[in-house]
Amino acid sequence: MSETPLLRIEDLSVGFQVAGGAIIPAVKNLNLDLMPGETLAIVGESGSGKSTTAHAIINLLPGTGRITGGRIMLDGQDLAQASEAELEKIRGTAIGFVPQDPMSNLNPVWSVGFQVEETVRANGLASTKQDVRKKAIEVLAQAGLTDAGSRMKQYPHQFSGGMRQRVLIGIGLAANPRILIADEPTSALDVTVQRAILDHLQERTREQGTAVILITHDLGLAAERAEQLVVMYRGQVVESGPSLEILKNPQHPYTKRLVQAAPGLSSRRLVSARTSVSATGKAAIAQADASTGTATAIAVNNLTKVYNIRSGTFTSTPLTAVDNVSFSIERGSTTALVGESGSGKSTVARMLLGLEKPTAGSILIDGEEVDHLGKAGMKALRRRMQPVFQDPYGSLNPLRSITATIAEPLLVHGVGNRAERQARVFELLDQVSLPRSIAGRYPSELSGGQRQRVAIARALALKPDIVILDEAVSALDVLVQAQILELLNDLQSEYGLTYLFITHDLAVVRLIADHVCVMNQGKIVEAATTQEVFDRPREDYTRKLLDAIPGATVKFGA
Repeated sequence: MSETPLLRIEDLSVGFQVAGGAIIPAVKNLNLDLMPGETLAIVGESGSGKSTTAHAIINLLPGTGRITGGRIMLDGQDLAQASEAELEKIRGTAIGFVPQDPMSNLNPVWSVGFQVEETVRANGLASTKQDVRKKAIEVLAQAGLTDAGSRMKQYPHQFSGGMRQRVLIGIGLAANPRILIADEPTSALDVTVQRAILDHLQERTREQGTAVILITHDLGLAAERAEQLVVMYRGQVVESGPSLEILKNPQHPYTKRLVQAAPGLSSRRLVSARTSVSATGKAAIAQADASTGTATAIAVNNLTKVYNIRSGTFTSTPLTAVDNVSFSIERGSTTALVGESGSGKSTVARMLLGLEKPTAGSILIDGEEVDHLGKAGMKALRRRMQPVFQDPYGSLNPLRSITATIAEPLLVHGVGNRAERQARVFELLDQVSLPRSIAGRYPSELSGGQRQRVAIARALALKPDIVILDEAVSALDVLVQAQILELLNDLQSEYGLTYLFITHDLAVVRLIADHVCVMNQGKIVEAATTQEVFDRPREDYTRKLLDAIPGATVKFGA
């Protein structure tokens, strides 16, 4: 490998201009070298400056962002000082870019083929209509899409998440760039799809000798895929060097915190910090057992959901999303429902919450069959069983204050007067470790972790017995994720809550769940205690999920 860096960044500073003209720094005096053919990972939590650094390299900073100092040297040219015309020649051809969210970065009203053809033309890879189409088909085929010719006419919504991400990787590598910047390219994908995408990316970049800058908050992924690691915190590099060396023996306190918070296969079930009040939870469980005559909070028997998918004007094709599923959850415990996208786990959650009606089978809550409940019974059930969803951006109304958001269930169910509801909001903010001062603020003014705490507070407003968490921590950085998992565990210990935890992240399951049900193609293929599933998985599918976890074999330090 050449000792001359392909890309050298010297004292890079980036800021965002706010009203009044002041510049808020986002990246401060950053230095890094990228060697030819090397993969370098930049890790850190949201707001650390890692994505801002990536966008600054090709000068595609959002909004009022601007480079305020330093140099970005590529082949003797300072990209920080390059004109827009010069940068347009470099983007795509010398430096490719793969953004995080394929749904936001592929235009939903244009066919996939048209969008790839636009890239081919923009990068000067072909000129005639016939050659452009031929090259676009080649790009999709290299992206690993079978039957690329017929795929050209399809639209982004007709592609799975993994297929859409392959298209973006294909576009990013279309002109054989010397550098590819991949910004969280697989964070929204299941572990098995993620592994396939990363394997494909690695294969293509190795073939072309492309150097990669990988932006990620997944330490396992960085350990597995990158030779070099840069750790960013509050806009600054706090540690850099060989990936495995840093992750096995971190030196900076922030890196140590990141490594300590990273869930892995060697993790163990969290133990509540609120041991002094856990007797309250035990008392709540005992009281509920006595009143219902059962220790089982949820019992699902032979649950089936069939959708009729329209395949023509008069015909429809049945699709079995959930196929004869049975499991039970003991009061005060956590059961995780895991599997890839499309396995049926979220459909089970929707049926439990009464948002979907089962085609067959039964759901019993505290021994009472949900299907036999009338309107009043369902309303009472909804008071006792509350959801927390994946996306705190989407599940919180941006026009409602935090007080109004948390108090909404109380208002809907006619609980308390205005003063009592406000007092309950303050109590809930205390419970989820948020300052009362945020009560008058709005979701846009909070971080992702704070928004998810608000969503949890709202779910607890009516003092439910059961909480259904659907991918509730999958969009969060590792440090915030660890805080939310500890919070959920503490709340369970204190109040005797029962959790159904739906996720595709098995490393997280190890921390939060007592039992695991593994779903595949609508069926439960394995169910056991968490320790049994992780230590002695019986099914090949479960082993495949475990093997696909990035960095599963790496033993982190700290």
